[in-house]
Amino acid sequence: MSTSIEIICIGTELLIGKTLNTNALWLAKRITSLGLNIRRITTVHDEISEISQTIQETLHRKPVFIITCGGLGPTFDDKTLEGIARALGRQTEINKDALKMIEEKYERYLKEGIIEKTELTPPRIKMAKLPEGAKPLFNPVGTAPGVIIKQADTTIIALPGVPAEMMAIFEDSVVPLLKAAAGDKIFFETSLDVREVMESDIAPLIDRVMHDNPYIYVKSHPSHTGEKVPRLELHLSTTAENSNTAKNRVSRALIQLSELIKQKGGKIKGLKAKPIS
Repeated sequence: MSTSIEIICIGTELLIGKTLNTNALWLAKRITSLGLNIRRITTVHDEISEISQTIQETLHRKPVFIITCGGLGPTFDDKTLEGIARALGRQTEINKDALKMIEEKYERYLKEGIIEKTELTPPRIKMAKLPEGAKPLFNPVGTAPGVIIKQADTTIIALPGVPAEMMAIFEDSVVPLLKAAAGDKIFFETSLDVREVMESDIAPLIDRVMHDNPYIYVKSHPSHTGEKVPRLELHLSTTAENSNTAKNRVSRALIQLSELIKQKGGKIKGLKAKPIS
């Protein structure tokens, strides 16, 4: 069974350069560490038609999970759930569980002196309007709940755009689902710090190592530090069924790559192995 995931980031602020998309970076790292594959990350405007079209296009590729980020709040430009509903041919409706979560949050805010009234105004009720058949995911940090909805063999999960809220819901509610989908798969990575050899000379060596080790991905990252001596970070990674297999794969590729680099006159200054998640 495929364990591919696509991420859709929603927010005009991301596309005009107002906000750096740190959520996509965090999600990609975290999901990869769980042994699943990110196949695509897409960023779209706060427009219902654009969100809907992107969801439909993504569903055609049949990922196991679609994770959206952003657009769940009370303001006019929070349109993610409407876009998802349109894509699935469903209506939005007030979800009683979501409304209860929101109401309890505002009651807590009142006790803490953050607000003066717990009135469920239209903008607050808006956060409880979910696509038909969707379920809310408790938000331990903020107000707007996350949302989960099933469409055929794909599970769509909508998370808030506020990083702390996104991370909290992800860890509490999403990680267990992803671990179940990944099974025993794990991700392992390591990096080499290489000096005195150009990236263009390293390129054919990487091709050879990846050909001889088909389960290993090797990526070169040049370091532009102003030094006259060329410097590269070579990142090796794999996803495997168990930790021994992962370590053995990376070790074989690492030994081969190191020897080839030395033959080219390069020097290896450091090795950084990352722990298996």
